[in-house]
Amino acid sequence: MEAKSRNRILLVLFIGVLMGALDIAIVGPALPLIRSSFGVDDRAVAWIFTIYVLFNLISVPLMAKLSDAFGRRAIYILDVTLFALGSLMVAVSPTLPILLVGRAVQGFGAGGVFPVASAVIGDTFPPEKRGGALGLIGAVFGIAFLIGPIIAGIILFVLSWHWLFIINLPIALVVIVMALRILPGARPAQQREFDLLGMAILAVLLASLAFGINQLDTADMAASIISLAVWPFLLLAIALLPVFLLIESRAPNPVVRLSLFRSRQVKLISFVALGAGLGEASVVFVPALVVAAFGVSSYTASFMLLPAVLAMAVGSPTAGRMLDRRGSRVVLLAGTILVTAGMFVVAFLAANIVFFYVAAILVGLGLGILLGAPLRYVMLNESAASERAAAQGVLTLYTSTGQLLGGVLVCAVAASFGGGLAGYATAFLVVGVIMFVMTALTLGLKSRAAEIETAQRNHAAADAQRA
Repeated sequence: MEAKSRNRILLVLFIGVLMGALDIAIVGPALPLIRSSFGVDDRAVAWIFTIYVLFNLISVPLMAKLSDAFGRRAIYILDVTLFALGSLMVAVSPTLPILLVGRAVQGFGAGGVFPVASAVIGDTFPPEKRGGALGLIGAVFGIAFLIGPIIAGIILFVLSWHWLFIINLPIALVVIVMALRILPGARPAQQREFDLLGMAILAVLLASLAFGINQLDTADMAASIISLAVWPFLLLAIALLPVFLLIESRAPNPVVRLSLFRSRQVKLISFVALGAGLGEASVVFVPALVVAAFGVSSYTASFMLLPAVLAMAVGSPTAGRMLDRRGSRVVLLAGTILVTAGMFVVAFLAANIVFFYVAAILVGLGLGILLGAPLRYVMLNESAASERAAAQGVLTLYTSTGQLLGGVLVCAVAASFGGGLAGYATAFLVVGVIMFVMTALTLGLKSRAAEIETAQRNHAAADAQRA
């Protein structure tokens, strides 16, 4: 395929992925307005973010499999159509339950866009061009966090929160028309078996865990633990964990390749990825704290996030440059320390505008490091050539699970302590404690010299296998 055709394909994929990624970043500033519109509490508001992430997570492997069976173009268009349908449901929803159904449909559609886009690149780009194309598509999530608050602020200043979702409809229509004309419709010659049972068990496990945490009253843990709204769901999640591990150990193409976890480095980095996702999700709820702390409007609160997102833009490339010189342990240690410090500053000094911006910069720099190259760098070093794709999938799963749990945890703690400034300050204190634990975990990672030795050993093994 000539370069001009590939670039047109890349443009269609870029717009579709950006549209889905924006709906994670753009919803945060609107949460206080949505809560007021429906007259609900912080626990209910958490599901506006959480249900999107949950169905996004479920959709990723399923849509990848469907694209193998029915062709990339058909499933890509299906995903974008589902996303548009969900956006319409959210925009016109008269009640919160209907809005949550719309967010679930949105998340399910958006979850398939990225893996199908990656597969299209693998099908149509030559090996020497795939890295750059995948890097551009992957950078969309960082771009979304940069421009999301700005777009949200402008729309909320001029229009109502409904337009954050209505705007998706014409964009989706353009993407569908372009995809029909440009994307190849051929099906892959080889199809992999999909671990449907494993994905179903994982979905129920995560949903049970999320609901149980959401219903916790962290101000009165003793009463929460015996509550019928909490313990049956947490118990179900605990019971399903060994079932899930058993299924994955026997599945020919598992959702989680358990052999990766023989490496202590992979175990540690997976938990750090969980913490990174949790920290990322907590930022979505910062506008609610800002509105409570400073009495500003939701659109002003979205612009007050700019120091954090600009710091993320600085932290990510800086981390990439430091990796080769310092190694992942030093870089990830710096990232977790910055996020931890920022969360503690928010928790204790958020009512002071100067300290709020200091905290925003610290958290932004730290998340830019954690969500950038270092985690994927470690996974690539620790996995054999045949398991690299599976390793990246595990990393995405842990990060998404962190996002899922972060959303429900922040709102559960905030609601338990009365909401408002005191509630959200306590919630960010809890996140800070968790990130402190992640900081301790990074100390167990390999030194730079040991990392190089592992990478060289895996590279030599790959060369021998090719020979």
